[in-house]
Amino acid sequence: MTTTQALPRSVTPPPRARRGRTPGARLWEASPLTYLALILGCVLSVFPIVWSFIIASRDNSAVYDMPPTPGGMLFENIDRMLANEDAAFLYGLVNSAVVSTIVTVSVIFFSSLAGFALAKLRFRGRNGLLLVIVLTMMVPTQLGIIPLYLMMVELEWTGTLQAVIVPFLVQGFGVFMMRQYALAAVSDELIEAARLDGCSTWRIYWNVVLPALRPAAAVLGLLTFMQTWNEFLWPFVVLTPDTPTVQYSLKILSSGLYQTDYTALFAGTALATLPLLVVFLVFGRQIIGGIMEGAVKS
Repeated sequence: MTTTQALPRSVTPPPRARRGRTPGARLWEASPLTYLALILGCVLSVFPIVWSFIIASRDNSAVYDMPPTPGGMLFENIDRMLANEDAAFLYGLVNSAVVSTIVTVSVIFFSSLAGFALAKLRFRGRNGLLLVIVLTMMVPTQLGIIPLYLMMVELEWTGTLQAVIVPFLVQGFGVFMMRQYALAAVSDELIEAARLDGCSTWRIYWNVVLPALRPAAAVLGLLTFMQTWNEFLWPFVVLTPDTPTVQYSLKILSSGLYQTDYTALFAGTALATLPLLVVFLVFGRQIIGGIMEGAVKS
């Protein structure tokens, strides 16, 4: 009796994967429209700065010329602006530098410390405290001007720099931002390893957590410095022309008796922009360095 064996079926090879980039990879490609949008955004961002420097180099008769063309009167306009004793521009520039630096350092320190505590430490009432911090972010600053001013009057701080420093030493946005970053950047295993090595909570914060939060701290420092430097409403309410900030000095320059000296005003604006550009370059390098360091470690 003969048995028939089934012939083996031809095994068809799996289809070759098509060569080419995946849709996810194509998603991250920069199209010509992307470059066009970036160039347009850069031009729109740089134009006001360039325009202020151009107007600062001309006389008042050329303020409304279109397109604006640079002149050779920049240093003359700067000298006239600095000679205005009512504005006290250099004094306001120094005051703004002191106020912005102190507020920025304080916000980075307290926000990173509170963010570390809310993210990695276990204590009663942690979620409720976080909710209160988030609620403070929902209240506009303008609503607190009157009670805050009454407090400054009670403390006899009106007309002094501590009136524009102390109320802003801690900000809810900074605490929330550092808390969210600490949740992802600092692992629980790293903290436990530090505790096993005998580190105290303060040493864990200083040697382990704070270096990991450096990119977020650089971003927060940049935003805080720019916000404090450009703050006008609260210094205008609580300060006097004897102790101005740079924005207060620019306000005095813009309030001429008969007409506004636009060239002197824009000369002051151009000088007031330079510290922001320097701070942006310094903190920008720190941000990029922190991002690259994290990419290499990952």
